[in-house]
Amino acid sequence: MNARWQELLSKKPVQVLCRMILGGIFIYASLDKIVHPLEFTRIIDRYKLVPDIFINGLAFFLPWIELLAGLFLVLGIFVRGAAVILTGLLIIFLLALGINTLRGIGGGCGCFTVSDLSNPAIPKTMGGVLVFLRDLLFLAPGLIILLFGTKNKRSK
Repeated sequence: MNARWQELLSKKPVQVLCRMILGGIFIYASLDKIVHPLEFTRIIDRYKLVPDIFINGLAFFLPWIELLAGLFLVLGIFVRGAAVILTGLLIIFLLALGINTLRGIGGGCGCFTVSDLSNPAIPKTMGGVLVFLRDLLFLAPGLIILLFGTKNKRSK
């Protein structure tokens, strides 16, 4: 990557915008799951990737982790740690979506609402691909924060 792009992506307004975007996405995504943990448990179970013994704990704690890390990013507190957590979660979500799309397991992903909003007009695998691509885009602000944030600038 050339120096102009590195300089642009490390500027404070770009970093703040990336924090607001990624933090806002996860704050919004956490709210319905916090209010409806039982429904979120069902969504996690539908993925068939987590042992049954961990599903309830994951359904309870994951939305709170999303909320707190999102708030930390928006407020500028523990920015690097929050970005690592949220970027890591996105990578895990991408893996889960990719695995289930390949397996032909569809339905609502539970990303922003625990209601099953899958569109019957879109085939399950196509819906999974669209959600995968959307989440791939969500990864960009986290990577910009991690790769070009103030801790990563070289001292002169």
